[in-house]
Amino acid sequence: MSLLKTFGDLKGTIKIKPQRYIIDNWVFKLHYKATVIFFLVGSILVTSRQYIGEHIRCISDKGVPDHVMNTFCFFTTTFTVIKAMDANLLDTGNLAHPGVGPYGIDSNEPVIHHAYYQWVPFVLFFQGLMFYLTHLLWKKLEGGRLRYLVDSLRYSAFSLQEKEIKVGSNNIPSKSTREQKINQVRQLFIDGMYINKYWAVKLMICEILNLLHVVLQFYITDKFLGGRFNNLGSTVWAQGLDSSVDVLDEVFPKITKCTFHKYGPSGSIQYHDAMCVMALNIINDKIYTGLWFWFIFLFVCSILGLIWRVITIIFHSRSTGFNRLVFSNSCPGKQNPWNALNVSYYYSYTDWLFLVYLAKNIDSLVFKEILLGIAEDLEQKKSMKQPLLQAEELDKYT
Repeated sequence: MSLLKTFGDLKGTIKIKPQRYIIDNWVFKLHYKATVIFFLVGSILVTSRQYIGEHIRCISDKGVPDHVMNTFCFFTTTFTVIKAMDANLLDTGNLAHPGVGPYGIDSNEPVIHHAYYQWVPFVLFFQGLMFYLTHLLWKKLEGGRLRYLVDSLRYSAFSLQEKEIKVGSNNIPSKSTREQKINQVRQLFIDGMYINKYWAVKLMICEILNLLHVVLQFYITDKFLGGRFNNLGSTVWAQGLDSSVDVLDEVFPKITKCTFHKYGPSGSIQYHDAMCVMALNIINDKIYTGLWFWFIFLFVCSILGLIWRVITIIFHSRSTGFNRLVFSNSCPGKQNPWNALNVSYYYSYTDWLFLVYLAKNIDSLVFKEILLGIAEDLEQKKSMKQPLLQAEELDKYT
């Protein structure tokens, strides 16, 4: 029940609603939806004590109260002894825990200090926010253009009456309003007054930023974990179950050491050695291992998304089959794909891409009508220009 309660709180914080206006693609959504949820869930898990108990519990002598030692070791660094990470010693029973071994007050043995666990929930939360920034940037650059066109066309397929009908919170436009809006969209495309040529460029810039941001987050996470994140997933994958010392115990040790100094009755410094159980790392190792594989997946998907963008730039005005594929779900029935190709031939890639996103936001029957209308307008515009061009050619020879 506690698990359900925690994620019930998460549900109250994050309200997932169907997006009304589609202004991006599934790769974009992986960045600002799936990844953000991953980070927020991880941030909640590492702060939920009911699953793992106390985040740290230290065992020491009676010279220091338990709660003082626990608090001190959590807010300062604990450490592991590198020499004690020996799998042979662990297998022969000469080592109780990996990384925990003799370490005196004047010892020169190399150790690894662990301080990241204090900041894990905060870092995860802010990393999640950073993945949302490119989405906010694209919304700002897009400027609500699609929303302006889509607002009156979303339910135009149901326009069967002469008057507007209200169904719940949605309005079904009248037949006259539907025709007026469709003609308006056609005219905007013909006049070239609505869409500027930088619309697609801005989208591609944001897609490139998504790719670069994954690389940046990989670097940030690696620095946060002391340079031990870059090869984490591949090492875990390669190691399997062969070694007694798990590679995750090196990065996320479950048992660590901690040293506390205090003044004795006569003013001399007393040394207190403690062994700490790091229950928090049971969650941390799973979060960051999953994060490593997710970053790789996200990087590959971002690369594939950019490759697809290049393909659309190359073939959008050259291939009838390519347009048939892109508009297959947007033009039902026996739609001649040459109409889509005709539109893209006369217009720029920005206009073609805008048509693709327009098709995602309105009913397919309405979009088919708009596309056919634009194609007809283009043919008419072409036929009107042809006599003028012929007259200009004759003037050159007279």
